Amino acid sequence: MTRDEVRALLLSLPGVEDGVSYGEPSFKVAGKFFTWLRPKLDDSIVVHLDNLDERELLIEMDPATFHFTDHYRDYPIVLARIAAVDPVWLRAALERRWRKVAPKRLVKVYDAA
Repeated sequence: MTRDEVRALLLSLPGVEDGVSYGEPSFKVAGKFFTWLRPKLDDSIVVHLDNLDERELLIEMDPATFHFTDHYRDYPIVLARIAAVDPVWLRAALERRWRKVAPKRLVKVYDAA
């Protein structure tokens, strides 16, 4: 994938808007933080997961795509290299995160469509 493709994917989810966090591209849903891109960290996207075990499994299965830094050690977050990440997996992971962050009314409208 490219950064433009990831951005388009993110903006395809209802209520997602561009932003900047810590000087890097970020995305919000109805004003709430959703995720951000980390160009300085191997051109990666931050993906929130359900638990740390999921992160360890992803890294073990595909270390060329998934990694993390000490900053994220205690959080269920993985960095996914944009050029290597599977678009289907990324969409599913981002949609799962979006459902947790988005207002219930947006999720309801999205599910009805």
